Amino acid sequence: MCYQTICKEGSEIMGHHAHPEVSMHTHPLSDYMECIYEENWAGVADLMVSSSEKLNKAGADFLICPDNTIHQAYHFVIDRSPLPWLHIAEVVGNEIRKNKYNEVGILGTKYLMTGPVYPEVLDRIKIQYQIPDSMIGEEIDQIIFNELVYGIIKPESKRLFLETVGQLKSAGCDAVILGCTEIPLIILPGESPLPVLDSTRLLARAALKKAFED
Repeated sequence: MCYQTICKEGSEIMGHHAHPEVSMHTHPLSDYMECIYEENWAGVADLMVSSSEKLNKAGADFLICPDNTIHQAYHFVIDRSPLPWLHIAEVVGNEIRKNKYNEVGILGTKYLMTGPVYPEVLDRIKIQYQIPDSMIGEEIDQIIFNELVYGIIKPESKRLFLETVGQLKSAGCDAVILGCTEIPLIILPGESPLPVLDSTRLLARAALKKAFED
């Protein structure tokens, strides 16, 4: 979705079939998860730096990663990377301020929902936030890793996601962060009880903006 957004919306700006040049490198998810299961964020950073070095050699000017969870290793990466990165939570935070939201829900992997990636940004910009309770969070995590990463969309899983967003709305949230690349596959436009902050597409649009600025 990130790549498609860059290509589609890039052509709307640059002309028919045109978009900024894009290079991509991805280590297997299994390599990342081996580190994440052990909370070895330095190991996650090593993988991210490895990708940044390869993309630097390919001629990239800056980097993005639509995977929210691995941004927990960002602090280990930024001083080692040969190229600058756009931070996905910073991009989402800018959108929250633009829309003047006061309190947001956070959906993603259990590592993302209970981790510091969004709280660090939201605390800095003085935005309240909520996550689902731990039992629902575990269910969401299992759906992401066992279904969504394989493109499987089950009606009961969609219902759980939408009900969870409804609960966040009832608890006082005025928007919800889709803090996982795959969640926009299951929460489609117009279905959510709350306005969505689609981190994947917001990051792609931020990358487009930076590409044109540069």
